[in-house]
Amino acid sequence: MPQFPPGQTLLIDADDTLWENNIYFERAIAAFISYLNHHQYSPAEVRRVLNAVERETILAHGYGLSSFARSLLTCFERLSPEPATEEKKLRIQSFARSIAEQEIELLPGVPQALAELAGRHRLILMTKGNHAEQADKLARSGLAGHFSAVEIVAEKDPPTYRQVMARYELMPHSSWMVGNSPKSDINPALAAGLHAIFLFHKDTWVLEHATLAPAPPGQHLLELDSFAKLREFF
Repeated sequence: MPQFPPGQTLLIDADDTLWENNIYFERAIAAFISYLNHHQYSPAEVRRVLNAVERETILAHGYGLSSFARSLLTCFERLSPEPATEEKKLRIQSFARSIAEQEIELLPGVPQALAELAGRHRLILMTKGNHAEQADKLARSGLAGHFSAVEIVAEKDPPTYRQVMARYELMPHSSWMVGNSPKSDINPALAAGLHAIFLFHKDTWVLEHATLAPAPPGQHLLELDSFAKLREFF
């Protein structure tokens, strides 16, 4: 039997919670590093530079494939001893385009678990990123019908969570954030007064890594290793 009664509200992340996402970026990055073939910097050092560039790009341009492509090009320009030709720029952009061509790969047990959970609780998709890209992935996933609402936000921080709580009149004692990112899904949701469920994913983006914050008094933090296990609690 579920430990929590029907009528909960589950805010559910999308990328790497419902479907695979970061593995495609990792493959594109590996291809980029191989293409750069730097003779002074190791692959690990190139990756550290790219991580720093991505942080800068996100602050200026947000998330999404266009920002990712911009980061790859900036990284190339910083590390390459020669300027990027138009041919090289097109090749670098192709690494980002390869991600857009991927089919949606749902994580194990997601469709069945969502269908069951939607029968007992209110489900709201809450994801961050480029609005058009995230909406397209949701449409292609076949999962949209399980959600009563969709929130695609620029960033997941405590003020954003509080805005969503106010918009849907969420009661903190019965509202949860479900996701794989300590930085975006768990810690800010707890700070906003929500309960949280951390779903471990071995390929979570390095920029989303953070130490899990403890649940404040009166709040819950569950740690699960698969989406399907939500049914054991809800």
